[in-house]
Amino acid sequence: MDHLIATSTVGQQEMAQRLGLNVTDLTCFAYVLEAGENLVTAGDLATRAHVTTGAVTGIINRLERAGYVTRRPDQTDRRRVRIAAVPAAVTRVTALYGPYYARLTEQFNDYSPAEIAVLNDWFTRTGKLMSDYLQEIRQNTTP
Repeated sequence: MDHLIATSTVGQQEMAQRLGLNVTDLTCFAYVLEAGENLVTAGDLATRAHVTTGAVTGIINRLERAGYVTRRPDQTDRRRVRIAAVPAAVTRVTALYGPYYARLTEQFNDYSPAEIAVLNDWFTRTGKLMSDYLQEIRQNTTP
């Protein structure tokens, strides 16, 4: 498990570097992509990435300068802006990640539907466990 986590971390660093981003900016761009048409706010990104609102402003500025996102006015609250992915950036990211995801899909084809259900359960529960644990250690003031 440790090897998978370490390889994933190194992989994210390499992907970010190839895209001209740092890992935090790439992570925030992934959250923008995940939101799809339900565009995120700066506050949403700050919460998800566990950074301050000041830090997320810098992240959004860098992503915007690099051509990854644009700011759009919120339709219901003129004081807020929403963050949208730039289609050309989505194409660049998809071109880089696409072959990897295709290989994952091929690998999943080796499993039965029952095995896929177990894997889905494990990843879902482990993701929640990780989020809960991170929240716990963030609240603990002892290093």
